[in-house]
Amino acid sequence: MSYKLAITSMSLGRCYAGHSFTAKMDAAYKYGYQGIELFHEDLADVADSLSNEPPSPAGPSQQAQIRAARHILQVCQARNIEILCLQPFSHYDGLLDRKEHARRLDQLKFWFRLARELKTDIIQIPASFLPASQVTSDINLIVSDLRKVADMGLDANPPIRFAYESLCWSTRINTWEKCWDVVQRVDRPNFGICLDTFNIAGRIYADPTRASGRTIGAEDQVRRSIARLLKTVDVKKVFYVQVVDAERLRNPLLPGHAFYNSEQPARMSWSRNCRLFYGEQDRGAYLPVKELSHALFHGLGFEGWVSLELFNRRMADEGPEVPEELARRGAESWAKLQKDMKFDKRQSVVERVYASL
Repeated sequence: MSYKLAITSMSLGRCYAGHSFTAKMDAAYKYGYQGIELFHEDLADVADSLSNEPPSPAGPSQQAQIRAARHILQVCQARNIEILCLQPFSHYDGLLDRKEHARRLDQLKFWFRLARELKTDIIQIPASFLPASQVTSDINLIVSDLRKVADMGLDANPPIRFAYESLCWSTRINTWEKCWDVVQRVDRPNFGICLDTFNIAGRIYADPTRASGRTIGAEDQVRRSIARLLKTVDVKKVFYVQVVDAERLRNPLLPGHAFYNSEQPARMSWSRNCRLFYGEQDRGAYLPVKELSHALFHGLGFEGWVSLELFNRRMADEGPEVPEELARRGAESWAKLQKDMKFDKRQSVVERVYASL
């Protein structure tokens, strides 16, 4: 089996906490990562740091972002790190405000330019999690919107691919089954799916508002979901996978909890604060990530990019040690996953790097 290990740029520390992009890439290189999912938030932060422009509520100018993309590519290439994708192109699919829909399409055209500068051909689109009053329930409109971007991507030079992902708190498309249905309906060669163990389990297995941390019939739901996945998903349309776990809370995430946010779905607040790397049971990890990973790697036979997408309150800490700590924990997690999945008896790149430290 052939895999390449990536991590999201945000997973190595929040930029607003003072963790520079270069420091994060130094940590990624030290622990053997071969690629990153680049968050646009990191690109905007680099653009601000390189620009003399006055701050704007609209963010850095297009010229500043292009300069930042070129700088980011240089930083990554110097460390043999590929840019897997640019993400997230959020809150696009199914917008009821069609003027905003048109504005987002104009923005996407500029993202194509950024993708070219970054030498990546994938843009990730998470299913919208805007309030229900702003997002259609009409699956045909959602599909039409996504078919539009896919066709734009096919017309681009070079072509752009899209990885569509259901978040466990998305407004309309909140399971992999719904996500896969959309991918099939869009029916374009450049439009595929990102399968994320956290978002799969976070919907059908976990419920942070319950004392148990689990949905009713959680284990059975997972078994049936895996059976459907193996029966229906075409692995050729899985552009990459994300493997990550999450923390079981001591108390339900209800009003009064430290992570409670009245403006966010509970699963979103939980996700932003409590994701963990695979194998971190000592930190409270409890999702059935091992079972889901086995289904992805051995059941579907997925090979390719495996990304670690962490969101955790630790990322917001300002200490300079944070990027390296998170990179190290991710590398340890990958080694555990390789062992548990019995990928290959040969020692991986990450294992060799880690063993030499």
